[in-house]
Amino acid sequence: MERNSIGLSTSKSLELSQHLNALLANFQTYYQNLRGIHWNIKGKRFFDLHVKFEELYNDANMKVDLVAERILTLGGVPQHTFQDYIENAKVPVGKNITKDEEAIRLIVDSLTELLLVERKILSMSGEAEDEGTNSMMGDFITEQEKTVWMMKAWLAEDI
Repeated sequence: MERNSIGLSTSKSLELSQHLNALLANFQTYYQNLRGIHWNIKGKRFFDLHVKFEELYNDANMKVDLVAERILTLGGVPQHTFQDYIENAKVPVGKNITKDEEAIRLIVDSLTELLLVERKILSMSGEAEDEGTNSMMGDFITEQEKTVWMMKAWLAEDI
């Protein structure tokens, strides 16, 4: 088996980088959704939600960078065009969302999709003995599960 400079299977690393590119596309869509609801939210909960959405988009922006850098570390090339993102993202696109509950549901639906992609990558990275990707996915999953729980609590819904 051919190994790269960080000791991982070259073929498994490139396969992982392709799945990480799908995650990148989904995160970019999620990030843009968060910007949109941050800008457009209206109503009595505006002040609280405006701040929360900013917190979430700053976190998503950081994760976008971490995913892209992991792709590079594995020897891949991170996608970087809107066309790439549109073609590869499964996260729902939110347009002109101004109502609080609709915004929170978009976040929950987006995180649910991100978690599916991340769990697949987690499984693959475990098989490839790629602790760097494995650790990153574990951290993302833990944070996002908590965010989903909190958003569902805000909606007064069970997880």
